[in-house]
This record gives sequence, structure tokens and C-alpha cells, in this order.
Amino acid sequence: MKGKYLERTLVLIKPDGVERKLVGEIIGRFERAGLKIIGLGVVRAKRSTLEKHYPNKKDWVENLGNNLLKTAQEFNIKVDLKKDYGVNNTYELGQKIREWLIDFMLSGPIVKIALEGENAINAVRKIVGKTVPLLAEPGTIRGDFATDSPLLANLEKRPIKNLVHASGNSEEAIKELYLWFKESELVQ
Repeated sequence: MKGKYLERTLVLIKPDGVERKLVGEIIGRFERAGLKIIGLGVVRAKRSTLEKHYPNKKDWVENLGNNLLKTAQEFNIKVDLKKDYGVNNTYELGQKIREWLIDFMLSGPIVKIALEGENAINAVRKIVGKTVPLLAEPGTIRGDFATDSPLLANLEKRPIKNLVHASGNSEEAIKELYLWFKESELVQ
């Protein structure tokens, strides 16, 4: 396939997706959509890889904290940063959430998938569905199979279990593909 909008992107089936035996179903959805698998593997992630995967950039980390507070507000839950999470601000809260993400991704095997196709990044994100499972549309992976809520995740001090990670844009896709795959592991 040599189209104008040919892209490559990364999908990770997270430990909850592997544990629930949804790997074949998830991969099948990408293949039925016409995306080509150019790299595939089952791995136990290394902390160093995950620390690169989840950026420690101030704005990204702070956004994690802000999202938790926004969710709490939507559910009318009062949050005391110091009392509830032992932090003083949204950046410190985001650091804690980032650590939850890393710990979760270390908790079990991950299936890494490199996909290629026309507008692959947007196609994959559409197939995967919104990050918050309760908001994901029926027919998407998260809409059909993920049931976790931000409220429960926040109360249990862990990330949302939403089955998959999908690169969000072309810059992220390139960075993530070469973090998880060597060039020699990708089919040309």
C-alpha cells in the first residue's frame, strides 16, 4: 500500500486486555478495518521503557492531575489533594497518576502491535474508542469490552483499565513505535 496518507502507529494491549483474553478480538478488529500488522509481540515491559512511554513533561503530567480533579467534580466528589493523595498541587498529583500507570503496565504481559494503513492513526483511535470506557461508543473496543470508570479508578488510586493504548498523533506514533520495536522487527 503506497497511498498518500499511509501511516504507521502503535497499539498496546494492556495487561487487563491480555488477562481478559481479548487479544484475538482486538487484533481482529484492526485487521477487519484493513490495517496491516507490521510488527507484533508479547512482552513484559521494562520500567525504563514505560518511563519513556509516559512522558515526564510538566504539561502532560499536570494534565493527568487536572483530569482526575475534573472527573471528581463531574461526579460531585470533594477532593482534598493533601488528605486524599498526599500531594500539594496538580503536578504532584499527575506524578502519582503517572506512577500508577507505569505500575499497572508492569503488572502483566502486554501485546505490542505496529499497524500500517491509510490514515492509520485516526482509524485506530476510532476503532479503540474514547479513553474513558463509559464514554466510548458501542462498536468500539472500549465501548464493547471496557467497563471501568474514572470514579472507581480515582477512589482506588489507580489508572482507568481501558484495555488498549493507541498513539494519539503522528509524532507520538513515531516515537512510540521505535520505543517498542526495533526497525528490524517491522515488516517492510
